[in-house]
Amino acid sequence: MKVKKVLFVSFSALLLLLMLAVLELNKNTVFGFILAAAIAAGFYAVHRLIVKKKNKWYLKCAAWLGWIALFVGVVFLTWPPVQSVPAVNVKNPEATDIVTVRQGDLQGVYNEDKSVEVYTGIPYAEPPVGELRWKEPQDPKPWDGVLKADHFAPMSMQPQKLPIVNSLTQIIGYHDYEISLDDNYTEPVSEDSLYLNIWKPAGSAKKLPVLVYVHGGSLQTGQPWYADYSGEGLAKEGVIVVNMGYRLGIFGYYADEELAAQSPNGTTGNYGMLDQIKALEWVRDNIAAFGGDPDNVTLAGESAGAASVSALCTSPLAKGLFKRVILESSTVASVNPPHSFRTMEEALEAGKKTKEECGCSSVDELRKLPAEKLVAQADLHHHMTVDGYALTETPYESYKKGVHNEEAILHGYNDEESAAFIIFDHANMKNYEQKIRDYFGDLTDEVLAIYPAETDEQADEYWAEIYGAVFFDYPHYCLNRLAVENHIPVYEYLFAKTNGRLGDWHSGEEVYCYGNIPDSSKLYDSRDRELSAQMVGYWKNFAATGDPNGGSLPKWLQNKGSDKVMLFGDTTEMIGEKEHALFALLDKKDGWK
Repeated sequence: MKVKKVLFVSFSALLLLLMLAVLELNKNTVFGFILAAAIAAGFYAVHRLIVKKKNKWYLKCAAWLGWIALFVGVVFLTWPPVQSVPAVNVKNPEATDIVTVRQGDLQGVYNEDKSVEVYTGIPYAEPPVGELRWKEPQDPKPWDGVLKADHFAPMSMQPQKLPIVNSLTQIIGYHDYEISLDDNYTEPVSEDSLYLNIWKPAGSAKKLPVLVYVHGGSLQTGQPWYADYSGEGLAKEGVIVVNMGYRLGIFGYYADEELAAQSPNGTTGNYGMLDQIKALEWVRDNIAAFGGDPDNVTLAGESAGAASVSALCTSPLAKGLFKRVILESSTVASVNPPHSFRTMEEALEAGKKTKEECGCSSVDELRKLPAEKLVAQADLHHHMTVDGYALTETPYESYKKGVHNEEAILHGYNDEESAAFIIFDHANMKNYEQKIRDYFGDLTDEVLAIYPAETDEQADEYWAEIYGAVFFDYPHYCLNRLAVENHIPVYEYLFAKTNGRLGDWHSGEEVYCYGNIPDSSKLYDSRDRELSAQMVGYWKNFAATGDPNGGSLPKWLQNKGSDKVMLFGDTTEMIGEKEHALFALLDKKDGWK
């Protein structure tokens, strides 16, 4: 009997802990934890009563099932509410002085040590809803009173995952999940998302360099408040940082001939890019009020954000809105960009497919559909295109003619870019050759000569390198050569620092170069923090002058021969580019001239 009791108590305790873990991972309200504990106590009392009366086994089963059923009810009853994300992780933060911009007065908040002022949720365009869905962004209307810029606006409309899925992703992918009862909510999502956010050094300032950041997410997901690229780290170093929400997925990149006919500019398919340009115009017109220099703006982005920056480098609409650019892990400068870009024919065909799937015969009918129904079309619409307005030709074609907007480029990629994208697509000796043949066709034998796999482990390693080169490394090689052809100062890097968190996977560099490694995190060592300080120094110098070098930083040479990159790893030093043999085959495949 004692053994049975110990087993019962142990199993009950484990089940309760599992239930509490589910509530924590799913971000349920505190009331859910109280109810779960109360139900567990009730179950224990009922079970003891059943045992005392020596009732049959099926009553015990009913008690167990009742406990589980009631817990499921608790999960739904205490589901996390939707709540705006605060500008700073400080309870009752101190308000800043009032700042006046063209649309009115606004007031932000200080960070914890009052070294940075943060202003969030500032409208830079009219909400693109109703009749403004799939139209060029419009000027924001003035507001009365003082706008409280202390919470982020909703993230742009995008497919949503359950809170528990997001938590598990943080645990499995990033290894840095923190148990807390302060984040028991879900972040809002909305079509009404054209707002920007500003981090500036505290106190009065004039003519500070400005960095405008475009977040990644395959042009279909992402949000401005992610801690890795928070502007706080660079703001502490004297750089004003701005980022923005922009239309994503079908709302940002849907193309239709009807829309082009309705547009005064004949455009369709690049609404997200037009939002980014609108945000840059707002910065030009208003950043001086925060102490920034509108004539010293660096445009930066990562992944699809970098692809957007790459396109803006040759957009006639973006001319004069920035001086230099930083592109992390993506460009669309190759002859045939491998992602985030498509032809207008492909865009229009996808638009027709969406109409059919939604049962609509016109754009007006599509505009009447709720955003929640359209958001599922994100996979079909997350690519920029040549629309004749935002882009008059491909970036490659523009560069070849000497047309570009930037005066200097800092760019690069990570050592294991492909890791997150091939988790379910690993190679072995059985499928290795076919995977290469599917992409390289007639050039397969030449690729296999460079990467002659002899074991499953080697096949998997080579496939990861080839995949990363095709989708990330090679486009940067193309951009570098175009920069050299156009006499643009260009600095390239390879990020290869492993750590206890994301390491050198795709986006792993962001927490370093934006200076946001948490002081308390044990996932990073002293070298990580030293490297972060160096990268912040390079980014700061580049934003200020167009040259990353300065002070005691290791000398970063321009990549004039497209063969030397700065290694950010266990050491910081110039090294040779490692994939030229494969790049030559990609040139042949794409028709690089």
